[in-house]
Amino acid sequence: MKILFLTQYCPPEVGAPQNRIFEFAKQLKKLGHDITILTAMPNYPKGEIFEGYKGKLTLRETIEGIDIIRTWIYATKNTGFIPRIINYLSFTITSVIFGLPMTGKQDVVITESPPLFLGYSGFLISRLKGAKYVFNVSDLWPESAIKLGVLNDKLLIGLSTWLEEFSYKKSHLITGQTMGIVNNIIDRGFGNGKVHLITNGVDSELFKPQNRNDETRRQFNIEGKFAVCYAGIHGIAQGLEIIINTAKELKGYKDISFVFIGEGPEKEKLMSMVKEFELDNVQFYPLQPKKNMPNIIASMDATIIPLKKLDLFKGALPSKMFEALSSELPIILSVEGEAEELIKKAKAGICVEPENHMEVKDAVLKLYENPELCKELGENGRKYVMENYSRQTITKRFESLLIDIMKK
Repeated sequence: MKILFLTQYCPPEVGAPQNRIFEFAKQLKKLGHDITILTAMPNYPKGEIFEGYKGKLTLRETIEGIDIIRTWIYATKNTGFIPRIINYLSFTITSVIFGLPMTGKQDVVITESPPLFLGYSGFLISRLKGAKYVFNVSDLWPESAIKLGVLNDKLLIGLSTWLEEFSYKKSHLITGQTMGIVNNIIDRGFGNGKVHLITNGVDSELFKPQNRNDETRRQFNIEGKFAVCYAGIHGIAQGLEIIINTAKELKGYKDISFVFIGEGPEKEKLMSMVKEFELDNVQFYPLQPKKNMPNIIASMDATIIPLKKLDLFKGALPSKMFEALSSELPIILSVEGEAEELIKKAKAGICVEPENHMEVKDAVLKLYENPELCKELGENGRKYVMENYSRQTITKRFESLLIDIMKK
């Protein structure tokens, strides 16, 4: 099959959607398919076009054997609602006007949402190419934006809901990353046998405990310490102040270090809190190259994965969870719902109430004081993820769904 991925996010950017889509592309290519990714000039998460891509309207390149076509996007550091909308709309338009002529014939167009606006571009491109239209939902929009308080204008909510439902109706196949997403779409009447669960997963050969090394621990100043990390987007949804408040409670433990890796709109606020509380047990590091992450994750001692206490997140399965599991890193999970069920089933971590930093503090101390428990939770996690969330197995399931729609 000739398969086109349409997504705003792609390496060299680092992040959950970037990793997931690119790994799907690589696995599908290994299975013999012809893969192209149509994406934007890289700018995430700083909102600044990367060096080497600046000033270009279009660009074609190959990364790890995958053909990548890029078109211009309005990149901005302003995290306000209007600049973000312009950012989304700019790629939605240029992906069709400039990307469409560069992509050649396709059998399937897989569109990643969010941003939701790409739903219309994906539909248009698929129709003009005579291809099947697949809509992959990794986050429910506009519902997420409304519940986070980012979107409250009734007209925009109405238009967004119309576009969301339009995308569902026109799709030949809808894939959701969690059961919460899948059930939401089906319950709203868009099932008709075309909604399927395709979860996040992990390359267990890439993320493995053997990557742990002293050099990485020296690099992150955690030699002789119990290192608890958070690696990922520093956004509103994560509620990362819970980690700063935990660090404040444990400031007397000089050999416990909290390590933040990544960027995002809340980073400045978090750094201000550390300064205000005069904490010397918290370190911030910038976004790291994708190739370095397996070593970094495996070289930590535990990880905290939080989300805010919202019903919306009961259907979330943070992708960073799978990389930690595969690396035998015990998880302190501050998320309710599907993610909590997974960690409990895997016996791979300690689940605490979201936004409750005192429970996180107790969990950190429990792991800090029990190396054997850390080892047991880590080994349980890797075993579970290899049996259930191997990227190779998930890609084969996805491929069989694509083959099915091609027969119709």
